[in-house]
Amino acid sequence: MACGFLLFVCIFGPGFFRVVAKPSIPTPDFAATLQVLIMDVTPGVVIPTTGVNSPSDQPTGHIVLTCQIYKLQASEQICIMDADGSDYHRLTMDDNNRHFYPSLAPDGQNVVYSGYDQQTKHFEIYDYDLSMNTTQPLTNAFGDLNGPEISPDQKTIVFTRYTSDPNHPTLWLMDRTGGNFRQVSTISAWDPTWSPDGTQILFASDKDGIDQLYIVNDDGIRLRKVSDLPALRGRSDWSQQNLIVTYSGDPWKREIYIMNSDGSDQHKISPSGGNSQGPSFSPDGQWIAFTAYFDKFNDINGCEIYIMHIDGTDVRRLTNNDYCDYQPRWGP
Repeated sequence: MACGFLLFVCIFGPGFFRVVAKPSIPTPDFAATLQVLIMDVTPGVVIPTTGVNSPSDQPTGHIVLTCQIYKLQASEQICIMDADGSDYHRLTMDDNNRHFYPSLAPDGQNVVYSGYDQQTKHFEIYDYDLSMNTTQPLTNAFGDLNGPEISPDQKTIVFTRYTSDPNHPTLWLMDRTGGNFRQVSTISAWDPTWSPDGTQILFASDKDGIDQLYIVNDDGIRLRKVSDLPALRGRSDWSQQNLIVTYSGDPWKREIYIMNSDGSDQHKISPSGGNSQGPSFSPDGQWIAFTAYFDKFNDINGCEIYIMHIDGTDVRRLTNNDYCDYQPRWGP
């Protein structure tokens, strides 16, 4: 639920509101004059770190993200860049509607994301083909949908569904090309991500009164809680090494935490003071992309994309824009 870092009303479409206090990332919503898109990116900017950087230790792949290029939540777009911050460019071109929650397919050929449809008056799930530069909708008025992620075998998409009760989102699956919907969770659930073998789903829930991470089999059985954090938000990821990364903390005091998939050895890894959040593992599991404010703290538009090793060292800033870059998701 990526609506903001303070309690406010999230708009999922005309007449559809939800008051939330557990978004995945700050996303300011205020009036601003539309401006020409200028990609002012300084790739590979490095902040002080204790890590050691060597030519053989360079991140690879691509990172998709939500780019708030007009400083308006209602006009958010999907952008993509190389893992070193180079070749940053915009994918979606519809300035009049919101696009967010992108993720890359396991083969790196497609991006799925949530976008508002003026005809259905819902947030639908879309598929962007990177080789063809074409977009197609995968859903049609099945509620307000976000957080899509393609399974490791590329046959299934998991997503969050909001219906008439905006305080009770649930997890659903559909076929890779859309259709064949089936419900996974009956409890409140959001921000899903797949296990490395594609048989389990990690997600956030307030099932026991406080937001925590849970795991459930893809058929909806064997639900168990895995995290124990004081102010968990939701966005998480699961690496090939069976590690889980997420974030927790009060507004402007968020930090990245890592743990084993059973919840053991839970500990903070982000350098303090960056309001760090929204983590995603690199495909090899050795790096984490995340949003933070190290260089622009307390600036509502100061969220940039950073990467670091899984032990919290070698922190590098990838973006440098006058608007918010957030919700990174790493892929091939």
